[in-house]
Amino acid sequence: MPPATSKGAPSVCLIHGEDDFSVKQKARALFAEWAAGLESMDQETIDATAGHSEEALRALGRLREALNTLPFFGGSKLVWFKDCNFLGDDRTASAQSVTEALGELADELKGFSWQGVRLLISAGKVDKRRTLFKTLDKLGAVEECHGWSVNDKDWAAQAEAWALQAIRSQNKQIQDDALGELIERAGGQPQQLASEVEKLVLYVGQRAGITRQDVEAICLRSKQARAYALGDALGDRDLPTLLRRLDEELWEVKLDTQKSEIGLLYGIISKVRSMLLLKEMLRQKWLRPCKDFSSFKSQLERIPTDRLPEDRRYSPLGVNPYVLFKALPQAAHYTTEELVKAMGLLLQCNRRLVGSGIHPALLIQQTLVQIVGTGALPRPKGRPA
Repeated sequence: MPPATSKGAPSVCLIHGEDDFSVKQKARALFAEWAAGLESMDQETIDATAGHSEEALRALGRLREALNTLPFFGGSKLVWFKDCNFLGDDRTASAQSVTEALGELADELKGFSWQGVRLLISAGKVDKRRTLFKTLDKLGAVEECHGWSVNDKDWAAQAEAWALQAIRSQNKQIQDDALGELIERAGGQPQQLASEVEKLVLYVGQRAGITRQDVEAICLRSKQARAYALGDALGDRDLPTLLRRLDEELWEVKLDTQKSEIGLLYGIISKVRSMLLLKEMLRQKWLRPCKDFSSFKSQLERIPTDRLPEDRRYSPLGVNPYVLFKALPQAAHYTTEELVKAMGLLLQCNRRLVGSGIHPALLIQQTLVQIVGTGALPRPKGRPA
């Protein structure tokens, strides 16, 4: 381990990962922490984003120059090699000149005298097989930022924990249902979540508490949250709204290559499955209808886990609690038999999407009409038939 500029702290740190937002946030926080902990120092930030090999070589040249230039006023020096995008396996990183330059840098860092100098490197995707990565891992600290995404089983829990910490750091509190609404709107998008938290803090001003009404007034819906709107219309058994939401989502499919009709169908299946799970939990008396999210969440936490599927994809514990809370009254719009029939219709639709030549939009539309149109909504008590 090289000598550190302060006791117990490494002189070199690499923060990397495909979650660009988390990388930038953590790197910025660490650099500020280093700066606050040292007296009489120089700070130098080098933009390490390169569009081609020549720019990468120039950035590496500036890094060598920064490391080997003595602090102007003596004392300590901090260098941040910021937003480096050529440590992975892309075209720029694979150029022979860049590969050789990175190898030379690794050799220089091994023999570098770190007395009074600290180096922070923030980067995107990193090839861990490269000599430079192995050298940085031995010399100092390496942290990988995975962030969260909708593909993570516990993405909602991760997002909630981050949002709570960010809000409390601003001396604010947020109600449980407001937090659930915030997470649903931001979805698995860390950058949007951070933006919405910042907006909320500014919006409430001197008030200490953030309510659901605040979230609804100021926060935007992400693409994922707009996808929830399709499920909500299905749960509400509102056919006109459901067909409008379907048209919006099918248009998104045309514009976004990462979305597909199959993915859209799986979201609908997930909604119907959630209502079926809620029906069963109500029947088992694990849950009771309630209008308060905190009460619902407490009930959910008391459900015996040994009675639930181990695969979180099929377990209510794998769903954002607020999404389940919103689906609880919607489950009353369908009988259990109708929901079971709906799952059969969706399975048939899935097979036809894969194996027939019928237009996917038409297949999904027909299936939704069959599901919503199989019965009437329960009439409120006291209303004549």
